[in-house]
Amino acid sequence: MQNDEPVLLELDVDEVVSPADAPEISEIPETSMQRAAIFAARPVSRIGRIFWALLTAFLGAVVSVAAWDFVTEMMARNVALGWAVFALVVSLVVVMLVMALRELAGFLRLAKLDALQQEAVSVHATSDVEKARHFTKRLVKLYHNRADAEWGLAQFQEHAADQFDASDLMTLAEVKIIAPLDEAAKREIQAAARQVATVTAIVPLALADVFAALTMNLRMIRRIAEIYGGRAGTLGSWRLTKIVLGHLVATGAVSVGDDLIGSIAGGGVMSKVSRRFGEGIINGALTARVGVAALEVCRPMPFVARKRPRVTMLVQKALTGLFGSRSKDVSES
Repeated sequence: MQNDEPVLLELDVDEVVSPADAPEISEIPETSMQRAAIFAARPVSRIGRIFWALLTAFLGAVVSVAAWDFVTEMMARNVALGWAVFALVVSLVVVMLVMALRELAGFLRLAKLDALQQEAVSVHATSDVEKARHFTKRLVKLYHNRADAEWGLAQFQEHAADQFDASDLMTLAEVKIIAPLDEAAKREIQAAARQVATVTAIVPLALADVFAALTMNLRMIRRIAEIYGGRAGTLGSWRLTKIVLGHLVATGAVSVGDDLIGSIAGGGVMSKVSRRFGEGIINGALTARVGVAALEVCRPMPFVARKRPRVTMLVQKALTGLFGSRSKDVSES
């Protein structure tokens, strides 16, 4: 006869684990853009700096002595050939000196932008019209030979004499001179975000997307610096990149757990279908954040009359149609 009573099975388990105690599953993995940002922003220890300085000095001494011995040996064998090699070495040294001077000039241009930004902050804090006129003179001098700033400079100089208030004069400078440069910088950010997102989505190699993200962000930061008059060399661009990425890492802006990145990661249809497409969208959004941070660092004056560029708007314009439709209600970063 069949028994319909329930059967109780006793399990030899000392502790009952609740589903609520299970570890949280992260739906958004670490992306290549995060790894590149964290790698580039790593601080170098003092002992590391001493090591690289000593290694550079040692290798320089070795190369110099080897080159000198090579030239003297060539002269001992053949005077004409030795002098030809000597001329080649001198030409190489001259080119290296020119490159060093260009790097130094790049650092000086970046320092000029930083000094202008600090002076602008001081003018806004004190509302001193004389300081404002001094600042705007330096600003006009910075962009006087720029074709893309010619119209803005003409408009500013036409109305500057009528301004007797520091705030009005600074507003006029920001709207007429800096605003066109802001638009050019935003276009660079959008282009870089789109490129990083595309490469991340279509390149299957593990480290290729990391290298591509770091390279494209470095180029974007360098172009933004050029737009605002801070054209830098290779070392200057790398230093500027470390400053920008270090700021983002310190403030947690490369985190994918906030509302902005979470909305972007789940906003596209393709991001739900393919993990690579989802990472591409996230990397594009993080690149836009890097671009906005670089814009603020390189801009010769803070945002007062104009609004700071919204990362969400830049991402929407950059990625619209790239990986499918985007949700319009993305929260502001």
